[in-house]
Amino acid sequence: MSRPALWLASALLLAGCAAPAPTQQRAVDLQAHRGGRALAPENTLSAFTHAIAIGVTTLELDIGLTADDVVVISHDTVLNPDHTRDTRGNFLPAKGPPIRSLSLAQLQTYDVGRINPESSYGKPFPKQLWRDGERIPTLAALFARANELGATDVRFNIETKLDPGRPEETASPEQMVRALLAEIDKAGMAPRVTVQSFDWRTLALVGQSAPLMPRAYLTSSRTLQDSRWTAGLKIADFGSAPRLVKAAAGEGKGPVTWSPAYNDLSPALVQEAHALGLAVLPWTVNQRADMARLLDWGVDGIITDDPAILRDLLGERGVALPVARRP
Repeated sequence: MSRPALWLASALLLAGCAAPAPTQQRAVDLQAHRGGRALAPENTLSAFTHAIAIGVTTLELDIGLTADDVVVISHDTVLNPDHTRDTRGNFLPAKGPPIRSLSLAQLQTYDVGRINPESSYGKPFPKQLWRDGERIPTLAALFARANELGATDVRFNIETKLDPGRPEETASPEQMVRALLAEIDKAGMAPRVTVQSFDWRTLALVGQSAPLMPRAYLTSSRTLQDSRWTAGLKIADFGSAPRLVKAAAGEGKGPVTWSPAYNDLSPALVQEAHALGLAVLPWTVNQRADMARLLDWGVDGIITDDPAILRDLLGERGVALPVARRP
């Protein structure tokens, strides 16, 4: 080897020795929105099973109460015609009855195993794999499924579906929180559950009855301007959404998350929330470029309809990934 070549080889060797070893990035909470509805029918056992197989940190879901006070998993307070079919296999022609008006037996006569591909609701999710025969599941059935799959590390982010503008469609906040906490305690899942809501009355009740349980304060531009959603607090009195959340959460011991619509976020708001001791978990982020930007801003996790995209992105960034349980 010539002397110049020897010098070059030595320099490269020294540079390699001096370069720091790759370091694993901070953990990021990968949340499958409604079980990952871009990939499987939303809020069904097949969706949650699929998300666990892919490997997610958290299953995000919504709950309501039936007429016989069973906690069931449904995003809508009434039956949604875009993904609900009757006993003849036909999509409902219009909104169905409220979940609260039906017994569990009545509710489970409806099939929620596919989305109507012709609807504006269904068109954004062409990859969704249908599963005919899926019923609106109980929360107890989801806890049991996770245990059957050995997914003891998977968490649950459970949203109470209430609308203070339409109280007749749902149970009261007190009824819903009481039933939800009882189901969580019965399953022994308290260490793995976060309760989230746009209706902060339920989060105040959770803070009183289960002060160590993590709570996530959901916000949108609409709910932030309507104090019925924010338990009577007004954002104008606090100056920013993070300070409003901090005030609503009080000084309890349980972890508190601010979960805004992702388009409402900025780097300054992420920093402000962190300075107040809040985790930041935006919803519902489905485009890779948006995910990348939010990760660059330092969010603590992302709620997404397509957990496969987020998982790939996190892997490329060297983030520790949740366990995949593919059969």
